[in-house]
Amino acid sequence: MTASLRNQLTDVPGILVGHHERIGGGWATGTTVVLVPGGATGAVDQRGGAPGTRETDLLRPENVVQQVNAVCLSGGSAYGLAAADGVMRWLGERNLGTPVGREPHEVVPIVPGAVIFDLPRSEWGKRPDSAFGYAACEAALPGPVAQGSVGAGAGAAVGSLKGGVGTASERVGDFTVGALAVVNAAGEAVDLRTGRAFAADHEVDGEFGVRWPDRPGDITPRPTDLNTTIGVVATDAVLSKAEARRLAVAAQDGVARAVRPAHTMFDGDTVFALATGDRELPAERAPRVRAWNELSSAAARVFARAMVHGMLAATTAGGIPAYRDVWPEAWPEAL
Repeated sequence: MTASLRNQLTDVPGILVGHHERIGGGWATGTTVVLVPGGATGAVDQRGGAPGTRETDLLRPENVVQQVNAVCLSGGSAYGLAAADGVMRWLGERNLGTPVGREPHEVVPIVPGAVIFDLPRSEWGKRPDSAFGYAACEAALPGPVAQGSVGAGAGAAVGSLKGGVGTASERVGDFTVGALAVVNAAGEAVDLRTGRAFAADHEVDGEFGVRWPDRPGDITPRPTDLNTTIGVVATDAVLSKAEARRLAVAAQDGVARAVRPAHTMFDGDTVFALATGDRELPAERAPRVRAWNELSSAAARVFARAMVHGMLAATTAGGIPAYRDVWPEAWPEAL
């Protein structure tokens, strides 16, 4: 890993990440907020047959608003979309949003969002609301990002294993590309015959910290319910909404590399793209397209790696085993 990178979404300057979750006492759900106080060009790509989203039409390239202030990722299925109301309140209290009047406080915060289906992991009625979104904003920092069964990943599952939040980044020339994924797919992230992650080949500098086993897991494949992997890919490049959308499209390739099958009728896979605009792409057309293509290729890699991190960092909950419990020998300290 490049020395100056932490392998986190927050390696992209101007991005903060905060989690809020409740686990125990009938709860296993939460919310993750990606804050961009300085604003960022936003875009989205949605795949699969069961999405739960907010403000995605606003991100279409032909629509007027160009900048977003945050992305809200939450558990709770469609109920969890309410968490974005708390994010809007937090931003509005700080006069952050699209100006719609003459006074500084007359703004409308732009907060696209998406949710995962994790309702079976909590008692019915225990799901994120606006207080979760506000608390996640209060916890947001530009530094290291907690991974695993935190925030929106608290009740996540990926195939037969516990899912969670993961993050990764890489340098592409002078640019940085980072991703954060909430791994909650219907498909498996691991070959259950060997314990090897499908996206293991994307590992950089031993970042996963495991020696992949080669034995079947003592695990019963879990019946599919509604799922959905959601997340954010970001870069510090100056991009239009249309250009940013190509990053989101490419990041969906990362989903397909990390889980099998991907984008099913039981998933609502949704990836947001953010371009914070610190660095210009080349002005000439051919060099610009080549640089844009390199950023898109990186988006697929970092999203796939983020998904592996989310799966490996998760802890057993709600009767769904974590990778660490099925293949404990994968960690060097267990050898």
